[in-house]
Amino acid sequence: MAYKAKIRVTLRPSILDVQGKAAQHALRNLGYSSVESVRIGKYMEVTIDESSNDEAGRVCTEICQKLLSNPVMEDFTFELEPLN
Repeated sequence: MAYKAKIRVTLRPSILDVQGKAAQHALRNLGYSSVESVRIGKYMEVTIDESSNDEAGRVCTEICQKLLSNPVMEDFTFELEPLN
């Protein structure tokens, strides 16, 4: 069975988000003074063909830890959706 993994990778809260700060500054210059902070991350969709939800979750965790995120600076979350 195939699963779609919807993966979000974000910088850890203790890491300064330079892109987010630049976006926040630009938004303030555009007149959006109510925007207090911006954090920028990555979103990915990966199709995983495994026999169960647990196995697809294991594979997703491994690929996030080994390739899709930097475990020193980033956190990841994911949702699995069965595909028909």
